[in-house]
Amino acid sequence: MNFYELSDKVFKYSFGNPINTEAVVTKGEKVKNEALRYFNIDDTEGMRFTYKMTKEQVVWGLGENLKGMNKRGGIYDSFCSDDPRHTPDKKSLYGAHNFLVVDGKETFGVFIDYPGKVIFDIGFSEESSLIIAIEEKDVEVYIITGEKPLEIVREFLSIIGEGYAPPKWAFGYQQSRWSYPNEESVREVAKKFIENNIPCDAIYLDIDYMERFKDFTIDQKAFPEFKTFAKEMKDKGFRLIPIIDAGVKIEKDYDIYEEGLENNYFCQDEEGKAFMAAVWPGRCHFPDFLNPQVRTWFGLKYKVLTDLGIEGFWNDMNEPALFYTERGLKEAVSLAKVSENENLDIYSFFKLKDSFNNMSNSLEDYKSFYHNINGDKINHYKVHNLYGYNMTRAAGEGLNLIDSSKRFLLLSRASYIGMHRYGGIWTGDNHSWWEHLLLNIKMMPSLNMCGFLYIGADTGGFGGDTNHELITRWTQFSIFTPLFRNHAAMGTRKQEPFSFEEETIKNLRNTLELRYALIPYIYSEYMKSLKNKDMYFKPLSFEYTDDFSKRVENQLLLGASLMITPIYEENSLGRYVYLPEDMVLWKVKNYQERIYEILKGGHHYIDVGLNEVPIFLRKDKAFILGKHSKNVDSLNNEELKVIAFVENETTYVYYDDDGTTKDYKTGTHEEVIINIKKCGEDDFAIEIKNKGNTKVRVLNLEIIDTNGRVHKKILSVET
Repeated sequence: MNFYELSDKVFKYSFGNPINTEAVVTKGEKVKNEALRYFNIDDTEGMRFTYKMTKEQVVWGLGENLKGMNKRGGIYDSFCSDDPRHTPDKKSLYGAHNFLVVDGKETFGVFIDYPGKVIFDIGFSEESSLIIAIEEKDVEVYIITGEKPLEIVREFLSIIGEGYAPPKWAFGYQQSRWSYPNEESVREVAKKFIENNIPCDAIYLDIDYMERFKDFTIDQKAFPEFKTFAKEMKDKGFRLIPIIDAGVKIEKDYDIYEEGLENNYFCQDEEGKAFMAAVWPGRCHFPDFLNPQVRTWFGLKYKVLTDLGIEGFWNDMNEPALFYTERGLKEAVSLAKVSENENLDIYSFFKLKDSFNNMSNSLEDYKSFYHNINGDKINHYKVHNLYGYNMTRAAGEGLNLIDSSKRFLLLSRASYIGMHRYGGIWTGDNHSWWEHLLLNIKMMPSLNMCGFLYIGADTGGFGGDTNHELITRWTQFSIFTPLFRNHAAMGTRKQEPFSFEEETIKNLRNTLELRYALIPYIYSEYMKSLKNKDMYFKPLSFEYTDDFSKRVENQLLLGASLMITPIYEENSLGRYVYLPEDMVLWKVKNYQERIYEILKGGHHYIDVGLNEVPIFLRKDKAFILGKHSKNVDSLNNEELKVIAFVENETTYVYYDDDGTTKDYKTGTHEEVIINIKKCGEDDFAIEIKNKGNTKVRVLNLEIIDTNGRVHKKILSVET
């Protein structure tokens, strides 16, 4: 074992000969070895790390995963998995995020940097035992010390590198469905947004825009003048976002296939031939994204679409998903033929059924192909969790070569820690279940802990049929997530905001208008979190130290100032909330009408109609509110509202930048610093500082005092 100090709070323990995942960008100084902190080690078979938990300790983290914010009582397989039915018994989802924080009398963080399967048994097998197991002895373990979870998270975010900043338009509402199969269907969707006065910034193109499901191709019958069509849509206010899949179709004269084969750019089987498995196009090869040359080659292919006016992409099926291989298909068909004339009892029937069900994403298949890593032949199973990460890295690096100054929208389904530097993620193919709305809520801070800020779920659910109430409540939550996309599967009920009865359309329109009015605050808090190595979403206990806050898993702190309490149960017209301190409640029907109520710290039941969004403003905090528009590009934020709840004093820093370039990396941005201090019963001293030549000209202040009175002031911002 080798021991490194990355800082006075971050320590790396390197066992065996670990693969460099490039998740961590900070290099440490090798020092004299010391025992692994907190954990006992059993290296009899693979590596097994055990920690004895006390009853009061909470375990946060593991990014995109099941169960609650507190991961105690569960067992989790860190192994990127294509499984859309996220039922409570499942152990893994699309991402592998091996960072957690143990929070209690003894508080610390641990990151297991291992690219294959890792099992986290957090009080499942033994109530008091946290057991982390991997099958091999080659792993790097990072221990982060600190007094509070948020302090530990910030240390972790510092060592994994700065995250991804999407273009500002990507904070607008985005509409998707598998599938809008041709130009006319997309035009019709855009037309209905415009006719119904519903804001929207992007329409997604699923696999049907391609020529026979081939990456970087256009179906000329469905989209005969794609470049002209993309411009037409952008002129109307909608950017087009096409899908890119991991599998490359095996087809003679298809340039991606021919080039990949000629240059040995595909993953290989045991015999050194290009590995074959089927996905959307049928039989495919899979680019070896762990090879830098392959990443450059594939990443530059995105230029085919950027030259046609495309400014954003979603990478899918990159766990990688495998529908079947020749091996699996032959075994299942062979068993079916043998069983054809048999009297199948319960065991033989399930054996036959499982042979077909288990064809997809088989571990045996994942163990049957290889990567070239620095000249070494490495079995895919050992590095499985790096595949989607490096596909999106290929895209991010390629887009940077295509236009180094421009921000592109980029999101991925599969991911590993480190991928946050290149793009965002959506939480995979969920379902139109209320349980998945609650899972969406609980997952957000866990993903922020692992560096992923640009996140969101398929609003309304991808699979199954939503109803008017679920789409409304889910939309009321999604207006707060940086990535805000409504996405549904072919064959399901249509769930675009204009697809329901008039009352629901009205409620959804009002909710979307609130989102656009909140974009100045959302974007400001996102970018400050990015630059300051902070979290956009936090559990209550990351800011409040009372014991009860640790128990709350259905409320979130959002940025510096707000707390949100989504409604996530069917037929609910209210909910219980816990306030760690006095807060202002604003139940939003129409954001231009504001009635505030002060609730004392403690437990409350609040009524929340289906047409209301509850927002809580914390004490001695403030937030910014603008005006909505049809899309982000047409927002005019020269005049903003500042809503503050002041007992003593508050300072809010409003951040903004051009939203399109990477100049923010060199410090080019705008700040308006607003300080409000209470001097007397009806007297407030207000100071406004302008840094960076802000576009804001007027601030309309609404200052709520502890008696619930609202003091209004209008101030000019000096340039």
